[in-house]
Amino acid sequence: MCLPLLGAAQGNGPGVRGGRAAALGNASVTLADVWAVGNNAAGLGVLTRPEAAVYADNRFLIPEFGNAALAAALPLGKQPAGSTATAAPHGVVGVELQRFGGKLYNEQRAGVGYGYRLGLFSVGARADVLQVRIEGLGSRRAVALSLGGQAEVIPQKLTFGAYLYNLNQARLAEYQAERVPTVLKAGLSYRATPKVLLLVETEKDVEQAADFKAGLEYQVVEALALRAGVATLTEQMTGGLGLRFGRARLDYAAAWHNALGLSQHISVSLRLEPKTEAAP
Repeated sequence: MCLPLLGAAQGNGPGVRGGRAAALGNASVTLADVWAVGNNAAGLGVLTRPEAAVYADNRFLIPEFGNAALAAALPLGKQPAGSTATAAPHGVVGVELQRFGGKLYNEQRAGVGYGYRLGLFSVGARADVLQVRIEGLGSRRAVALSLGGQAEVIPQKLTFGAYLYNLNQARLAEYQAERVPTVLKAGLSYRATPKVLLLVETEKDVEQAADFKAGLEYQVVEALALRAGVATLTEQMTGGLGLRFGRARLDYAAAWHNALGLSQHISVSLRLEPKTEAAP
């Protein structure tokens, strides 16, 4: 019973990145933060400061379904002092290390992504080296390539995003031509008010039914955001919160499935600021 759900949630696919996305039903294709390195590399393009983050989740409180990731993003090119630019001059590079599973079955992934913003448009690309290991059967490796884009249809109000994961249809095994899933995600986010963000998204694995996702984020105060979401294919309701402590941010999410129960997600990120030079 768990395998179809696991296949939709992980199964060599793009999966969930970051507590914020998890709380929003994983409607993440339009988000722009350090976890864009896994959700949609185009979202890296708006970062103007280096960021580092860690993430962990536990699906249905089953240790073998645990997932952990490290991510970092580095804008390229120096911003002039006092600059209010909304993008790095030469784009942003992101890296990610991830591990899913337990002793009998596990996936390990190393990915590098790049995002670049030009005006109201951002584009991104990512390359993954994925290793799948099954106890007693050995391991397989594959390289998956992905492309993404984001566009502000109405500046600072309505954003469209799309992401194609594993466009090269990487093969994991010769037997039955087993391949890494090829997944297309597309969605919209709408900034209804300065405090309210609405998201809708659909995700389609070429070998599975489409997943429809929606999320709502309410910024109560600058330091606190509340979130809720839903995902139809995985039949989960989600909720969570985000806390800001200066340059650090903590995001927590809980997801509930009627048959399998509770999953929990947490991530912590830190934005690095350049040192301020002393006045002469």
